[in-house]
Amino acid sequence: MANKIKNKRFWVGVPPWIFMGAVMVLFPIFAFMTLQNITRQKENSFRLLLEKGAALIRSFEAGTRTGMGFSWSGVQLQKLLTETAQQHDIVYLLVTDTNGIILAHNNPGYIGKTHGKGLNLRRVIHEETIKWRIVSKPEGKKIFEVFRKFSPVKRGLNVGNGHMMMQMWFQQGINQRLDIPTFNPIIFVGLDMASIEKAIQADTRHTMVMGMILLLIGFAGIALLFFAQSYRATRMSLSRIKAFSDSLVENMPIGLVAIDNHRKVTSLNHVAGFILSLSAAEVIGENATQVVPEELLMLLENLDTEKGVVEKEIDCTVRKGKVIPLEVSATLLNDENGMFLGYVLLFKDLSEVRSLRKEIARSQRLASVGRLAAGVSHEIRNPLSSIKGFATYFKERYHDVPENQQISNLMIQEVDRLNRVVGQLHEFARPITVSKKPINVRTFLENSLKLIERQTSEANIKIQTRLDSEIDEILVDPDRINQVFLNLYLNAMESMKNGGSLNVWLLKNEEKGGIKIRVQDTGTGISEDDLTHIFDPYFTTKASGTGLGLAIAHNIIEAHDGEIKVDSIFGQGTTVTILLPYT
Repeated sequence: MANKIKNKRFWVGVPPWIFMGAVMVLFPIFAFMTLQNITRQKENSFRLLLEKGAALIRSFEAGTRTGMGFSWSGVQLQKLLTETAQQHDIVYLLVTDTNGIILAHNNPGYIGKTHGKGLNLRRVIHEETIKWRIVSKPEGKKIFEVFRKFSPVKRGLNVGNGHMMMQMWFQQGINQRLDIPTFNPIIFVGLDMASIEKAIQADTRHTMVMGMILLLIGFAGIALLFFAQSYRATRMSLSRIKAFSDSLVENMPIGLVAIDNHRKVTSLNHVAGFILSLSAAEVIGENATQVVPEELLMLLENLDTEKGVVEKEIDCTVRKGKVIPLEVSATLLNDENGMFLGYVLLFKDLSEVRSLRKEIARSQRLASVGRLAAGVSHEIRNPLSSIKGFATYFKERYHDVPENQQISNLMIQEVDRLNRVVGQLHEFARPITVSKKPINVRTFLENSLKLIERQTSEANIKIQTRLDSEIDEILVDPDRINQVFLNLYLNAMESMKNGGSLNVWLLKNEEKGGIKIRVQDTGTGISEDDLTHIFDPYFTTKASGTGLGLAIAHNIIEAHDGEIKVDSIFGQGTTVTILLPYT
């Protein structure tokens, strides 16, 4: 079907002026060549008749000279003339004088009559060249007539004696009916043109047929050259379109899988291969039921009942049992005539989108909590001050009662602890303000690690750094960033009770620009269920933790237009990645 459509477009695309132009150019050329060949053939035929007539005249003159040498009588010479004219294509052989009076004729009945009407015979006498003309008879018969001066006597002989013998021959040839002295006679040979005309007609037909054949060949050659050029241009255009479509399909930011009407995979771009953990080399040409996830194939079954288009969000299980959320659009693929060719599946990975949705939901929750916390912290601090004042009063009043002293100290400690929690809550609730200034990031990280050297040494934790020497200054709030890293260091040390390794890397962020800082430990790690809540306020797995450290760190990094990501494998360790721009 595709080839038929392509051929149809090819022929329809040929403009009609090509055919008209080919005819207008080739027809005059081949018509001229054909006419020239016909004319040449006629000239060759006439030349043959002329040469034949000239040969007959020469042979008759030779016979005449021989007869005069043997003193032939007029009857013998007349017989020679008659016998010479007996050839089937000779119509007549005659001799006239300059007045056109026939002196001798192969048919004696014509002697004495006139011949050569319309000819200047006196001029013929003075010209040495042989002449010819075509004579048409009343019955439509054409005769090729050859004539010239009749010279039976060779040059250099006695011309007078020759004239006397000729006079006697002609007188005897006509049985004494004429007695005309014959000076400067003219000989005529009439040749039948019937066979020559048939040959000319046959040659003309043959030439015209060959001309038509050559015309058709030339026309076909021009048409084929144009078709070849059009085919080449069409192929180049199709190649460019194919290259463009292949590049478009391969570089489009969403996954594409094309399946033909036999359920064979015909196309798979690199995005689809990355999402589905497949490669084009191993799946193209294979049955889709064997290589394409079942969740995607199930959408194809619903295409006929949903107007040929299905758009859904599904959880797709790819290789190794990994489940990826996908937004899928499945549609039927038809040609311009409506013939079914197959299916097209377009999809994109929603993992990041869902993560962003969760982040937005968390941000909305945190905003609500923040507004609540701002009001609660304000309301709690005033009563706490009163409670602490009363506890101090009772401690001083009952200083001589140990039990009362202990209760008062415990009340004061709990009030202070509650006040710290309220302070952290208040800090978390209010917008983070940063005062940026340029710092040498390598020196900054080295100084921040010196603050925990003693603690890491006591806990048998080894610090390892990998700081890129090409990274110099960045623009940040050093106090706020230092608060973030100290929180990360303390969390890492608390997860490595039995020692371990704390790795700090400083790298360039090639993807988004800026820098990338990784803090990695070899501690107990975080479970997959807890990993999604680590930035939520008051979420903690520590017995004495408040659950606000990472939430505050998250807000500080966001205030710097950066990102903070946590990857962890339970029982193996945790990696926190911080992305910061240069400015």
